[in-house]
Amino acid sequence: MKKNPTYVIPTAESETVEFKSSFQDEVIITLVAFANAKGGSVYVGVGDKGDIKGVSLGKETVQNWINEIKIKTQPSLIPDVETLEVEGKTIVLLKMQEYPIKPVSIKGKCYKRIGNSNHLMGVEEIANEHLKTINGSWDFYPDPHHSLKDISLEKVSRFIHRIEQRTENKIPYTPVEFLTKMEMLREGKLTFGAYLLFVADYCPISDIQVGRFKSNITIIDSISLNTDLFSEVEEIIAFIKKHLMVEYIITGEPQRTERFDYPLDAIREIVINMIVHRDYRDSSGSVIKIFDNRIEFYNPGKLFGGITIEDLLTGNYSSKSRNKLIAKAFKEVGLIERYGSGIHRVQEICKDYGVIAPVFEEFSGGFRVVLFNEKQGIQKDDTIKGGLSGGLSGGLNDGLNDADRFLLSLIEKNPGIQLKEILSVVENKSQRTLERQIAQLIERKLIERRGSRKTGGYWKVNKEVQS
Repeated sequence: MKKNPTYVIPTAESETVEFKSSFQDEVIITLVAFANAKGGSVYVGVGDKGDIKGVSLGKETVQNWINEIKIKTQPSLIPDVETLEVEGKTIVLLKMQEYPIKPVSIKGKCYKRIGNSNHLMGVEEIANEHLKTINGSWDFYPDPHHSLKDISLEKVSRFIHRIEQRTENKIPYTPVEFLTKMEMLREGKLTFGAYLLFVADYCPISDIQVGRFKSNITIIDSISLNTDLFSEVEEIIAFIKKHLMVEYIITGEPQRTERFDYPLDAIREIVINMIVHRDYRDSSGSVIKIFDNRIEFYNPGKLFGGITIEDLLTGNYSSKSRNKLIAKAFKEVGLIERYGSGIHRVQEICKDYGVIAPVFEEFSGGFRVVLFNEKQGIQKDDTIKGGLSGGLSGGLNDGLNDADRFLLSLIEKNPGIQLKEILSVVENKSQRTLERQIAQLIERKLIERRGSRKTGGYWKVNKEVQS
Protein backbone atom coordinates (compact mmCIF):
# COMPACT_ATOMS: atom_id res chain seq x y z
CA MET A 1 0.00 0.00 0.00
CA LYS A 2 1.21 3.49 -0.79
CA LYS A 3 0.20 7.12 -0.73
CA ASN A 4 -0.11 9.15 -3.92
CA PRO A 5 -1.03 12.79 -3.29
CA THR A 6 -1.29 13.64 -7.02
CA TYR A 7 -3.71 10.85 -7.97
CA VAL A 8 -6.72 11.94 -10.06
CA ILE A 9 -9.82 9.73 -9.79
CA PRO A 10 -12.23 9.16 -12.73
CA THR A 11 -15.09 11.62 -13.08
CA ALA A 12 -17.93 9.04 -13.21
CA GLU A 13 -18.79 5.40 -12.65
CA SER A 14 -18.52 3.08 -15.64
CA GLU A 15 -18.17 -0.54 -16.68
CA THR A 16 -14.82 -0.66 -14.88
CA VAL A 17 -15.22 2.04 -12.18
CA GLU A 18 -17.36 2.08 -9.02
CA PHE A 19 -17.56 4.65 -6.20
CA LYS A 20 -18.42 3.68 -2.61
CA SER A 21 -18.61 5.99 0.41
CA SER A 22 -17.65 3.21 2.83
CA PHE A 23 -16.59 -0.42 2.90
CA GLN A 24 -19.53 -2.88 3.06
CA ASP A 25 -20.86 -5.97 1.24
CA GLU A 26 -21.73 -3.83 -1.80
CA VAL A 27 -18.00 -3.27 -2.32
CA ILE A 28 -17.40 -7.04 -2.37
CA ILE A 29 -20.36 -7.57 -4.75
CA THR A 30 -18.78 -5.09 -7.16
CA LEU A 31 -15.39 -6.82 -6.94
CA VAL A 32 -17.12 -10.13 -7.75
CA ALA A 33 -18.91 -8.51 -10.70
CA PHE A 34 -15.60 -7.13 -12.00
CA ALA A 35 -13.93 -10.54 -11.58
CA ASN A 36 -16.68 -12.16 -13.67
CA ALA A 37 -16.38 -9.51 -16.39
CA LYS A 38 -13.39 -7.45 -17.57
CA GLY A 39 -12.02 -6.36 -14.22
CA GLY A 40 -12.28 -2.91 -12.63
CA SER A 41 -11.60 -0.58 -9.72
CA VAL A 42 -13.60 0.33 -6.62
CA TYR A 43 -12.85 3.67 -4.97
CA VAL A 44 -13.82 3.51 -1.29
CA GLY A 45 -14.35 6.96 0.25
CA VAL A 46 -15.91 8.50 -2.88
CA GLY A 47 -19.59 9.43 -3.23
CA ASP A 48 -21.87 8.32 -6.08
CA LYS A 49 -21.24 11.56 -7.97
CA GLY A 50 -17.48 11.47 -7.55
CA ASP A 51 -17.32 13.75 -4.53
CA ILE A 52 -14.41 12.96 -2.21
CA LYS A 53 -15.63 11.96 1.25
CA GLY A 54 -12.63 10.06 2.56
CA VAL A 55 -12.45 7.17 5.05
CA SER A 56 -10.87 6.75 8.46
CA LEU A 57 -8.32 3.95 8.60
CA GLY A 58 -6.92 2.20 11.62
CA LYS A 59 -3.74 0.16 11.71
CA GLU A 60 -5.45 -3.08 10.60
CA THR A 61 -8.47 -1.65 8.73
CA VAL A 62 -7.36 -2.39 5.17
CA GLN A 63 -6.02 -5.83 6.10
CA ASN A 64 -9.35 -6.65 7.73
CA TRP A 65 -11.14 -5.61 4.53
CA ILE A 66 -8.93 -7.91 2.48
CA ASN A 67 -9.58 -10.81 4.86
CA GLU A 68 -13.34 -10.19 4.68
CA ILE A 69 -13.24 -10.15 0.86
CA LYS A 70 -11.27 -13.39 0.86
CA ILE A 71 -13.61 -15.16 3.30
CA LYS A 72 -16.87 -14.10 1.62
CA THR A 73 -15.91 -14.96 -1.99
CA GLN A 74 -15.56 -18.29 -3.75
CA PRO A 75 -13.02 -18.77 -5.28
CA SER A 76 -11.32 -16.40 -2.82
CA LEU A 77 -10.56 -12.96 -4.25
CA ILE A 78 -7.58 -10.87 -3.18
CA PRO A 79 -7.65 -7.43 -4.83
CA ASP A 80 -4.69 -5.11 -5.34
CA VAL A 81 -4.91 -2.26 -2.84
CA GLU A 82 -3.66 1.33 -2.85
CA THR A 83 -4.20 3.97 -0.19
CA LEU A 84 -4.51 7.36 -1.87
CA GLU A 85 -4.61 10.93 -0.64
CA VAL A 86 -6.93 13.08 -2.75
CA GLU A 87 -7.98 16.65 -1.83
CA GLY A 88 -6.44 16.10 1.56
CA LYS A 89 -8.60 13.04 2.28
CA THR A 90 -7.80 9.33 2.36
CA ILE A 91 -9.47 6.98 -0.10
CA VAL A 92 -8.76 3.31 -0.78
CA LEU A 93 -8.51 1.94 -4.31
CA LEU A 94 -9.35 -1.79 -4.70
CA LYS A 95 -8.34 -3.16 -8.12
CA MET A 96 -9.70 -6.47 -9.38
CA GLN A 97 -8.52 -8.22 -12.53
CA GLU A 98 -10.78 -10.48 -14.59
CA TYR A 99 -10.65 -13.81 -12.78
CA PRO A 100 -9.46 -16.83 -14.84
CA ILE A 101 -11.86 -19.30 -13.19
CA LYS A 102 -15.51 -18.25 -13.40
CA PRO A 103 -17.96 -17.62 -12.01
CA VAL A 104 -16.88 -16.05 -8.72
CA SER A 105 -19.58 -15.76 -6.05
CA ILE A 106 -20.30 -13.94 -2.79
CA LYS A 107 -22.40 -15.88 -0.29
CA GLY A 108 -23.47 -18.24 -3.08
CA LYS A 109 -24.60 -15.48 -5.49
CA CYS A 110 -22.84 -14.55 -8.71
CA TYR A 111 -22.75 -11.07 -10.21
CA LYS A 112 -21.48 -9.66 -13.49
CA ARG A 113 -20.70 -6.07 -14.44
CA ILE A 114 -22.95 -4.71 -17.19
CA GLY A 115 -22.62 -1.02 -17.96
CA ASN A 116 -22.17 0.81 -14.64
CA SER A 117 -24.21 -1.61 -12.51
CA ASN A 118 -23.94 -5.11 -11.09
CA HIS A 119 -26.17 -7.80 -12.59
CA LEU A 120 -27.24 -10.89 -10.61
CA MET A 121 -26.47 -13.87 -12.83
CA GLY A 122 -29.07 -16.55 -13.55
CA VAL A 123 -28.52 -20.30 -13.57
CA GLU A 124 -27.86 -20.49 -17.32
CA GLU A 125 -25.40 -17.58 -17.23
CA ILE A 126 -23.54 -19.23 -14.35
CA ALA A 127 -23.32 -22.55 -16.21
CA ASN A 128 -22.17 -20.90 -19.43
CA GLU A 129 -19.48 -18.87 -17.66
CA HIS A 130 -18.16 -22.05 -16.09
CA LEU A 131 -18.12 -23.87 -19.42
CA LYS A 132 -16.32 -20.98 -21.14
CA THR A 133 -13.72 -21.01 -18.37
CA ILE A 134 -12.76 -24.62 -19.05
CA ASN A 135 -13.07 -24.06 -22.83
CA GLY A 136 -15.68 -26.77 -23.02
CA SER A 137 -19.42 -27.14 -23.41
CA TRP A 138 -22.19 -29.04 -21.71
CA ASP A 139 -22.14 -31.95 -24.14
CA PHE A 140 -18.48 -32.74 -23.30
CA TYR A 141 -19.42 -33.49 -19.69
CA PRO A 142 -19.90 -37.08 -18.43
CA ASP A 143 -23.54 -38.12 -18.27
CA PRO A 144 -24.11 -39.45 -14.72
CA HIS A 145 -27.29 -41.30 -15.73
CA HIS A 146 -26.10 -43.24 -18.81
CA SER A 147 -23.24 -45.46 -19.87
CA LEU A 148 -22.01 -47.44 -22.90
CA LYS A 149 -24.89 -49.90 -22.54
CA ASP A 150 -27.33 -47.08 -23.35
CA ILE A 151 -25.88 -46.36 -26.80
CA SER A 152 -25.68 -48.37 -30.01
CA LEU A 153 -22.14 -49.30 -31.05
CA GLU A 154 -23.62 -50.16 -34.46
CA LYS A 155 -24.60 -46.48 -34.81
CA VAL A 156 -21.05 -45.53 -33.83
CA SER A 157 -19.73 -47.88 -36.55
CA ARG A 158 -22.03 -46.26 -39.13
CA PHE A 159 -20.76 -42.85 -38.01
CA ILE A 160 -17.16 -44.00 -38.50
CA HIS A 161 -18.03 -45.34 -41.96
CA ARG A 162 -19.55 -42.00 -42.98
CA ILE A 163 -16.35 -40.22 -41.98
CA GLU A 164 -14.30 -42.77 -43.95
CA GLN A 165 -16.46 -42.20 -47.03
CA ARG A 166 -16.11 -38.44 -46.76
CA THR A 167 -12.36 -38.39 -46.12
CA GLU A 168 -11.49 -41.54 -48.12
CA ASN A 169 -9.30 -42.60 -45.18
CA LYS A 170 -9.58 -45.77 -43.12
CA ILE A 171 -10.12 -45.27 -39.38
CA PRO A 172 -8.23 -48.08 -37.55
CA TYR A 173 -10.18 -47.99 -34.29
CA THR A 174 -12.94 -50.00 -32.67
CA PRO A 175 -16.10 -48.03 -31.85
CA VAL A 176 -15.10 -47.69 -28.18
CA GLU A 177 -11.55 -46.62 -29.06
CA PHE A 178 -12.96 -44.10 -31.52
CA LEU A 179 -15.30 -42.61 -28.89
CA THR A 180 -12.31 -42.16 -26.59
CA LYS A 181 -10.23 -40.50 -29.32
CA MET A 182 -13.11 -38.09 -30.04
CA GLU A 183 -13.49 -37.32 -26.29
CA MET A 184 -17.02 -38.69 -26.43
CA LEU A 185 -15.92 -41.22 -23.83
CA ARG A 186 -13.91 -39.53 -21.08
CA GLU A 187 -12.12 -41.63 -18.50
CA GLY A 188 -14.46 -44.45 -19.42
CA LYS A 189 -17.58 -42.31 -18.85
CA LEU A 190 -20.11 -41.53 -21.58
CA THR A 191 -20.60 -37.84 -22.31
CA PHE A 192 -23.96 -36.13 -22.78
CA GLY A 193 -23.06 -35.49 -26.43
CA ALA A 194 -22.27 -39.15 -27.17
CA TYR A 195 -25.54 -40.21 -25.54
CA LEU A 196 -27.52 -37.84 -27.78
CA LEU A 197 -25.62 -38.83 -30.93
CA PHE A 198 -25.79 -42.61 -30.52
CA VAL A 199 -28.60 -43.43 -28.08
CA ALA A 200 -29.81 -46.98 -28.66
CA ASP A 201 -33.52 -46.56 -27.99
CA TYR A 202 -35.74 -43.89 -26.44
CA CYS A 203 -34.04 -40.59 -25.56
CA PRO A 204 -36.07 -38.38 -23.19
CA ILE A 205 -34.09 -35.18 -23.84
CA SER A 206 -34.02 -35.16 -27.66
CA ASP A 207 -37.80 -34.90 -28.12
CA ILE A 208 -39.06 -33.12 -31.23
CA GLN A 209 -42.70 -32.71 -32.24
CA VAL A 210 -43.49 -32.23 -35.94
CA GLY A 211 -47.02 -31.57 -37.17
CA ARG A 212 -48.92 -30.72 -40.35
CA PHE A 213 -51.56 -28.09 -39.53
CA LYS A 214 -54.63 -27.06 -41.52
CA SER A 215 -55.22 -24.23 -39.02
CA ASN A 216 -53.61 -23.07 -35.81
CA ILE A 217 -55.49 -25.75 -33.87
CA THR A 218 -56.22 -28.46 -36.46
CA ILE A 219 -53.51 -31.11 -36.92
CA ILE A 220 -53.92 -33.60 -39.77
CA ASP A 221 -50.64 -35.50 -39.34
CA SER A 222 -47.80 -35.57 -36.82
CA ILE A 223 -44.76 -37.46 -35.54
CA SER A 224 -43.01 -37.44 -32.18
CA LEU A 225 -39.29 -38.21 -32.19
CA ASN A 226 -37.10 -39.30 -29.26
CA THR A 227 -34.09 -40.89 -30.89
CA ASP A 228 -30.46 -40.15 -31.81
CA LEU A 229 -29.72 -36.80 -33.44
CA PHE A 230 -28.60 -38.11 -36.83
CA SER A 231 -31.79 -40.16 -37.21
CA GLU A 232 -33.92 -37.20 -36.19
CA VAL A 233 -32.49 -35.08 -38.99
CA GLU A 234 -33.46 -37.63 -41.65
CA GLU A 235 -36.89 -38.44 -40.18
CA ILE A 236 -37.83 -34.78 -39.82
CA ILE A 237 -36.84 -33.95 -43.39
CA ALA A 238 -38.68 -37.01 -44.73
CA PHE A 239 -41.87 -36.00 -42.86
CA ILE A 240 -41.69 -32.38 -44.06
CA LYS A 241 -41.00 -33.48 -47.63
CA LYS A 242 -44.07 -35.70 -47.56
CA HIS A 243 -46.23 -32.65 -46.88
CA LEU A 244 -44.72 -30.27 -49.41
CA MET A 245 -46.48 -29.31 -52.61
CA VAL A 246 -44.89 -30.00 -55.97
CA GLU A 247 -44.65 -27.50 -58.80
CA TYR A 248 -44.16 -28.68 -62.38
CA ILE A 249 -41.92 -26.56 -64.57
CA ILE A 250 -42.59 -26.67 -68.32
CA THR A 251 -39.15 -26.51 -69.95
CA GLY A 252 -39.85 -27.72 -73.48
CA GLU A 253 -38.29 -31.08 -72.74
CA PRO A 254 -40.37 -34.30 -73.07
CA GLN A 255 -40.55 -34.62 -69.28
CA ARG A 256 -41.62 -31.80 -66.96
CA THR A 257 -39.31 -30.74 -64.11
CA GLU A 258 -40.60 -31.14 -60.55
CA ARG A 259 -39.86 -28.52 -57.91
CA PHE A 260 -41.01 -28.33 -54.26
CA ASP A 261 -42.70 -25.14 -53.15
CA TYR A 262 -40.06 -24.76 -50.40
CA PRO A 263 -36.29 -24.99 -50.94
CA LEU A 264 -35.25 -28.38 -49.51
CA ASP A 265 -31.69 -27.17 -48.96
CA ALA A 266 -32.96 -24.41 -46.65
CA ILE A 267 -35.15 -26.88 -44.75
CA ARG A 268 -32.21 -29.23 -44.25
CA GLU A 269 -29.96 -26.36 -43.11
CA ILE A 270 -32.54 -25.15 -40.58
CA VAL A 271 -33.23 -28.65 -39.23
CA ILE A 272 -29.53 -29.43 -38.79
CA ASN A 273 -28.90 -26.12 -37.06
CA MET A 274 -31.82 -26.47 -34.67
CA ILE A 275 -30.67 -29.97 -33.66
CA VAL A 276 -27.00 -29.01 -33.29
CA HIS A 277 -27.56 -25.76 -31.39
CA ARG A 278 -30.56 -26.64 -29.25
CA ASP A 279 -30.27 -26.19 -25.48
CA TYR A 280 -30.83 -29.78 -24.36
CA ARG A 281 -30.73 -28.70 -20.71
CA ASP A 282 -34.10 -27.02 -21.21
CA SER A 283 -37.02 -29.25 -20.22
CA SER A 284 -39.19 -28.16 -23.17
CA GLY A 285 -38.86 -29.79 -26.58
CA SER A 286 -38.37 -28.58 -30.14
CA VAL A 287 -41.46 -28.05 -32.30
CA ILE A 288 -41.93 -27.86 -36.08
CA LYS A 289 -45.29 -26.73 -37.49
CA ILE A 290 -46.10 -27.08 -41.19
CA PHE A 291 -48.89 -24.78 -42.43
CA ASP A 292 -50.21 -24.13 -45.92
CA ASN A 293 -48.04 -21.04 -46.41
CA ARG A 294 -45.18 -21.41 -43.92
CA ILE A 295 -43.12 -23.77 -41.77
CA GLU A 296 -42.23 -22.75 -38.20
CA PHE A 297 -39.14 -24.21 -36.52
CA TYR A 298 -38.91 -23.59 -32.75
CA ASN A 299 -36.06 -24.45 -30.40
CA PRO A 300 -35.94 -23.99 -26.61
CA GLY A 301 -33.09 -21.80 -25.42
CA LYS A 302 -32.23 -18.30 -26.59
CA LEU A 303 -29.32 -17.43 -28.84
CA PHE A 304 -26.00 -18.49 -27.35
CA GLY A 305 -23.03 -16.34 -26.42
CA GLY A 306 -24.80 -12.97 -26.24
CA ILE A 307 -25.56 -12.94 -29.98
CA THR A 308 -28.57 -10.84 -31.01
CA ILE A 309 -30.97 -11.23 -33.95
CA GLU A 310 -29.35 -8.16 -35.52
CA ASP A 311 -25.94 -9.83 -35.23
CA LEU A 312 -27.29 -12.91 -36.99
CA LEU A 313 -28.80 -11.01 -39.89
CA THR A 314 -25.78 -8.78 -40.45
CA GLY A 315 -23.22 -11.53 -39.88
CA ASN A 316 -21.53 -9.29 -37.30
CA TYR A 317 -20.55 -11.99 -34.83
CA SER A 318 -18.00 -14.70 -34.20
CA SER A 319 -19.33 -18.23 -34.21
CA LYS A 320 -19.91 -19.78 -30.78
CA SER A 321 -21.40 -23.21 -30.30
CA ARG A 322 -23.53 -24.22 -27.34
CA ASN A 323 -22.76 -27.89 -28.07
CA LYS A 324 -19.17 -28.14 -29.31
CA LEU A 325 -19.00 -31.95 -29.33
CA ILE A 326 -22.26 -32.34 -31.26
CA ALA A 327 -21.26 -29.63 -33.74
CA LYS A 328 -17.90 -31.32 -34.27
CA ALA A 329 -19.59 -34.69 -34.93
CA PHE A 330 -21.94 -33.17 -37.54
CA LYS A 331 -18.99 -31.44 -39.20
CA GLU A 332 -17.00 -34.70 -39.32
CA VAL A 333 -19.67 -36.33 -41.51
CA GLY A 334 -20.11 -33.26 -43.70
CA LEU A 335 -23.53 -32.14 -42.42
CA ILE A 336 -22.02 -28.82 -41.35
CA GLU A 337 -19.75 -27.15 -43.88
CA ARG A 338 -18.54 -24.21 -41.86
CA TYR A 339 -19.33 -23.09 -38.30
CA GLY A 340 -21.56 -20.04 -38.07
CA SER A 341 -22.63 -19.98 -41.74
CA GLY A 342 -26.11 -21.51 -41.36
CA ILE A 343 -28.22 -18.35 -41.18
CA HIS A 344 -26.48 -16.75 -44.16
CA ARG A 345 -26.83 -19.95 -46.19
CA VAL A 346 -30.59 -20.13 -45.49
CA GLN A 347 -31.02 -16.51 -46.59
CA GLU A 348 -29.09 -17.05 -49.80
CA ILE A 349 -30.89 -20.33 -50.61
CA CYS A 350 -34.31 -18.66 -50.23
CA LYS A 351 -33.23 -15.72 -52.35
CA ASP A 352 -31.93 -17.96 -55.12
CA TYR A 353 -35.05 -20.14 -54.94
CA GLY A 354 -37.29 -17.12 -55.44
CA VAL A 355 -39.23 -17.28 -52.14
CA ILE A 356 -39.54 -14.40 -49.70
CA ALA A 357 -36.99 -14.03 -46.92
CA PRO A 358 -37.35 -16.22 -43.81
CA VAL A 359 -37.92 -14.70 -40.38
CA PHE A 360 -35.54 -15.24 -37.45
CA GLU A 361 -36.84 -14.25 -34.03
CA GLU A 362 -36.59 -14.87 -30.31
CA PHE A 363 -39.93 -16.32 -29.29
CA SER A 364 -41.38 -17.66 -26.03
CA GLY A 365 -38.05 -18.15 -24.29
CA GLY A 366 -36.48 -19.75 -27.36
CA PHE A 367 -35.54 -19.16 -31.00
CA ARG A 368 -37.82 -19.51 -34.02
CA VAL A 369 -37.28 -19.59 -37.77
CA VAL A 370 -40.25 -19.12 -40.12
CA LEU A 371 -39.83 -20.29 -43.70
CA PHE A 372 -42.35 -19.19 -46.34
CA ASN A 373 -43.35 -20.60 -49.73
CA GLU A 374 -44.60 -17.25 -51.04
CA LYS A 375 -42.76 -16.18 -54.16
CA GLN A 376 -40.85 -12.90 -54.43
CA GLY A 377 -43.58 -11.01 -56.28
CA ILE A 378 -45.93 -12.53 -58.84
CA GLN A 379 -44.19 -15.14 -60.92
CA LYS A 380 -44.08 -14.63 -64.69
CA ASP A 381 -42.67 -18.06 -65.57
CA ASP A 382 -44.28 -21.30 -66.69
CA THR A 383 -44.55 -22.76 -63.19
CA ILE A 384 -47.58 -25.05 -63.03
CA LYS A 385 -49.07 -25.92 -59.68
CA GLY A 386 -48.97 -29.46 -58.40
CA GLY A 387 -51.52 -30.65 -55.89
CA LEU A 388 -51.67 -30.36 -52.13
CA SER A 389 -50.36 -33.84 -51.33
CA GLY A 390 -51.36 -34.87 -54.83
CA GLY A 391 -54.39 -32.57 -55.20
CA LEU A 392 -54.48 -31.03 -58.65
CA SER A 393 -52.19 -33.67 -60.12
CA GLY A 394 -54.82 -36.30 -59.36
CA GLY A 395 -58.38 -36.71 -60.63
CA LEU A 396 -59.11 -32.99 -60.84
CA ASN A 397 -56.64 -32.67 -63.70
CA ASP A 398 -59.23 -34.31 -65.98
CA GLY A 399 -60.53 -31.59 -68.26
CA LEU A 400 -57.97 -28.98 -67.14
CA ASN A 401 -55.69 -27.49 -69.74
CA ASP A 402 -52.31 -25.86 -69.09
CA ALA A 403 -53.89 -22.40 -68.98
CA ASP A 404 -56.30 -23.53 -66.25
CA ARG A 405 -53.52 -25.11 -64.25
CA PHE A 406 -51.36 -22.03 -64.58
CA LEU A 407 -54.19 -19.78 -63.42
CA LEU A 408 -54.86 -22.04 -60.40
CA SER A 409 -51.15 -21.97 -59.62
CA LEU A 410 -51.03 -18.19 -59.84
CA ILE A 411 -54.01 -17.73 -57.51
CA GLU A 412 -52.69 -20.31 -55.03
CA LYS A 413 -49.20 -18.85 -54.89
CA ASN A 414 -50.34 -15.21 -54.69
CA PRO A 415 -53.15 -14.93 -52.10
CA GLY A 416 -55.32 -11.86 -52.68
CA ILE A 417 -54.33 -11.45 -56.32
CA GLN A 418 -56.80 -9.33 -58.31
CA LEU A 419 -57.92 -9.40 -61.93
CA LYS A 420 -55.67 -6.57 -63.12
CA GLU A 421 -52.64 -8.30 -61.59
CA ILE A 422 -53.51 -11.57 -63.32
CA LEU A 423 -53.83 -9.72 -66.64
CA SER A 424 -50.33 -8.28 -66.15
CA VAL A 425 -48.94 -11.82 -65.94
CA VAL A 426 -51.06 -13.72 -68.47
CA GLU A 427 -49.97 -12.88 -71.99
CA ASN A 428 -52.15 -12.69 -75.11
CA LYS A 429 -55.42 -12.88 -73.22
CA SER A 430 -58.15 -10.24 -73.06
CA GLN A 431 -59.95 -9.32 -69.87
CA ARG A 432 -63.19 -10.79 -71.23
CA THR A 433 -61.52 -14.14 -72.04
CA LEU A 434 -59.90 -14.25 -68.60
CA GLU A 435 -63.20 -13.48 -66.86
CA ARG A 436 -64.84 -16.34 -68.79
CA GLN A 437 -62.04 -18.73 -67.74
CA ILE A 438 -62.41 -17.65 -64.11
CA ALA A 439 -66.19 -18.13 -64.28
CA GLN A 440 -65.67 -21.72 -65.49
CA LEU A 441 -63.31 -22.49 -62.61
CA ILE A 442 -65.80 -20.99 -60.15
CA GLU A 443 -68.58 -23.13 -61.68
CA ARG A 444 -66.41 -26.23 -61.16
CA LYS A 445 -65.84 -25.03 -57.56
CA LEU A 446 -62.07 -25.03 -58.03
CA ILE A 447 -61.87 -21.39 -56.95
CA GLU A 448 -64.17 -19.05 -55.08
CA ARG A 449 -64.58 -15.28 -55.06
CA ARG A 450 -63.76 -13.29 -51.92
CA GLY A 451 -64.76 -9.66 -51.46
CA SER A 452 -67.30 -7.60 -53.36
CA ARG A 453 -67.61 -7.20 -57.13
CA LYS A 454 -67.81 -3.44 -56.62
CA THR A 455 -64.26 -3.28 -55.26
CA GLY A 456 -63.04 -5.99 -57.63
CA GLY A 457 -62.57 -8.67 -54.97
CA TYR A 458 -60.10 -11.50 -55.35
CA TRP A 459 -60.07 -15.27 -55.83
CA LYS A 460 -59.01 -18.12 -53.62
CA VAL A 461 -58.29 -21.75 -54.53
CA ASN A 462 -60.85 -24.05 -52.90
CA LYS A 463 -58.63 -26.53 -51.07
CA GLU A 464 -61.57 -28.51 -49.72
CA VAL A 465 -62.41 -29.57 -53.27
CA GLN A 466 -58.77 -30.46 -53.91
CA SER A 467 -58.42 -32.70 -50.87
